[in-house]
Amino acid sequence: MFLTISTTGTPERPATDLGFLLHKHPDKAQAFSTSYGKAHVVYPEASVERCTAALLLEVDAVALVRRGKGKGRGGAPDAALAQYVNDRPYAASSLLAVALSSVFSSAMKGTCQAKPELPARPLPLRVEVPALPARGGADLVRALFEPLGWTVSAEPVALDTEFPEWGDSRYVSLVLEGEQRLADALRHLYVLLPVLDDAKHYWVSSDEVDKLLRAGEGWLPDHPEQKLITSRYLSRRWSLTRQAMERLELVRLAETDDSAVEEIDNAVDEQTDTEEKPVPLAVQRRDAIVAALKATDAAKVLDLGCGQGQLVQELLKDTRFTEIVGVDVSMRALTIASRRLKLDRMGERQAERVKLVQGSLAYTDKRLKGYDAAVLSEVIEHLDLPRLPALEYAVFGSARPRTVIVTTPNVEYNVRWETLPAGHVRHGDHRFEWTREEFRGWAGTVAERHGYGVKFVPVGPDDPEVGPPTQMAVFTVSAQNTKDQNTKEEKAA
Repeated sequence: MFLTISTTGTPERPATDLGFLLHKHPDKAQAFSTSYGKAHVVYPEASVERCTAALLLEVDAVALVRRGKGKGRGGAPDAALAQYVNDRPYAASSLLAVALSSVFSSAMKGTCQAKPELPARPLPLRVEVPALPARGGADLVRALFEPLGWTVSAEPVALDTEFPEWGDSRYVSLVLEGEQRLADALRHLYVLLPVLDDAKHYWVSSDEVDKLLRAGEGWLPDHPEQKLITSRYLSRRWSLTRQAMERLELVRLAETDDSAVEEIDNAVDEQTDTEEKPVPLAVQRRDAIVAALKATDAAKVLDLGCGQGQLVQELLKDTRFTEIVGVDVSMRALTIASRRLKLDRMGERQAERVKLVQGSLAYTDKRLKGYDAAVLSEVIEHLDLPRLPALEYAVFGSARPRTVIVTTPNVEYNVRWETLPAGHVRHGDHRFEWTREEFRGWAGTVAERHGYGVKFVPVGPDDPEVGPPTQMAVFTVSAQNTKDQNTKEEKAA
């Protein structure tokens, strides 16, 4: 990804002042590590009359896949190839916007200790982005930048210059020219690059509203395309978009009334504000599992792959669960779970309800038979794909509880995680992460093979484009099917 910022100057106001504003010396080539690769800052030209700073973001797609252990999306070869064949290395997107805010953070804030007067001074700027995804075409590019005082040139890039009949791609070559403060120009780019791409390569959470309002200060409240900018920047998450629009309206009203925002927004006393904080996904997942178990009237529950015992601890709070068994292959995890549950200090009646046992889910285990329900929460993705049939038989064929609940990450949702670089799985030990279609295909086959029905439940915010962050399958089998299966196994024995 490549972007240049140029300015012109005079002996009284040399163009090389750009180096002071960017906090990057024109005589040096500098490199900065980012979550997505390495950002380089160089100056192709630096004289009194003209100075150009170039930001090159070197996205290492191969390294991204390697750090994700090369599993790709679901481990399928064609999906894994998608990690290598994409536009990340060259097309400006949210990755470049993040690099801008990281590498030029002081410039974006408008601070310059060496020459404090510079940030407030408008400069004759020229910004060039050779390859910019523009969902909406050149007309949208102009609609976004021209109201901000830019003269815009947005030339569509042909799909292939040797085959003009194929038409234009969704990319444009962008040139912006205008008298702008550098901090304003950087904030325009920070917001509008991902807006034009209409995609973010990370999870969009509530703090993105604050980032948008900071970067949009002074120009976004009155922008004619404010709604589109806000919606796209926040990845079309309606709750965040509504929150941002309400706050932008407060800013607009305050400016109209020549008042402070705090004076306008005085309906809520901050000391008594009881607005709830976002519930962590892990908590939402446990709540969904407990609700599903309650709906099946399960009393005796297996937590298969119990880890450090968080779900076991939650189930112990409800007396309807009379027997809870946590199973894990790791003795270290079971030791931590024991400490979490305070088994050594637990009352006798409570201790009778819970048991922690070591065991591998790749093998049948007689100790797992006779339970109402089994939970596999964020477990299957830690197994190599060839080992899944063994787990399937151990749980659905041998242990055969009335209900089996399986949760696993939805890989399609990974683009919404801010801290997850593109191409990564969510945990270093994940052998695969499935799309919704892949998970439903596996669950449907398992259910049909073992005489279960299956329904699917979203866990977490259900994004209209990429689905929920966690996908959950609830398998149930009738008492008659269980009886028939047991009869078959007794005859086979």
